[in-house]
Amino acid sequence: MTNLNFAKRMMLSLMLCLTTASLFAAPKDSLRVTIFGDSYSTFQGYLTPDTNNIYYFRADSPRRIKKNDVTSVEQTWWYQVIERLGAKLERNNSYSGSTVGYTGYKNREGKHQDYSHNAFVTRSNFLGEPDLILICAATNDSWAGAEVGKYLYGNQTRQDLFTFRPAMAKMLGDIRQNYPMAKVVFILNDVLRQDINESVHTICKHYDVPCIDLHGIDKQDGHPSIKGMKTFADQVVEYLYKEKIVKK
Repeated sequence: MTNLNFAKRMMLSLMLCLTTASLFAAPKDSLRVTIFGDSYSTFQGYLTPDTNNIYYFRADSPRRIKKNDVTSVEQTWWYQVIERLGAKLERNNSYSGSTVGYTGYKNREGKHQDYSHNAFVTRSNFLGEPDLILICAATNDSWAGAEVGKYLYGNQTRQDLFTFRPAMAKMLGDIRQNYPMAKVVFILNDVLRQDINESVHTICKHYDVPCIDLHGIDKQDGHPSIKGMKTFADQVVEYLYKEKIVKK
């Protein structure tokens, strides 16, 4: 490794440390925000646990997906939201490719894979100690072709959780039970299946969880671009203030 390359790597590491520090080092009485999402909410070096699958990587990472222009954490929707709220990141438990329920994408044989190990409904007990939980979910359930199933608000069996509605209900029910003092907001991606959209709205209403319907999000490789992330953040911040979920 040349001295120049070493210096560049050291500088990037220092910048990452400073960025991370600014996100976590808000005043003690700042709003603590947990991000609970899929690939749209990931970024290298910011996930808990750090074994979660990532979509967005730093510019210098060999794993960076070059079809998308987001290359720094400051460009992500959630970083912008937290910064603009004057809040601090409690935890980001996002997992690229994750579904709300247990039904994942199809394998080469055309069979749906079992995603129970990384499903939202499995991860919902590991969100830290937040004041506000922002959930961005349901995209992969829609894209993977998961069945919606029936509305079921308790006593879900393992088999029930392979369908969307019972899994969505259990996820929100568990979050309400485990984080009774936290405000919870669901963020719904645009251009998803209509039956998924209707299911999300119905179940959110049941648990008194407000739902932000995103619109006009610019995407590259199916994921928010820099432009899309800004629009995403704008819509979330506007909603949180308008509905007085967060005070200015």
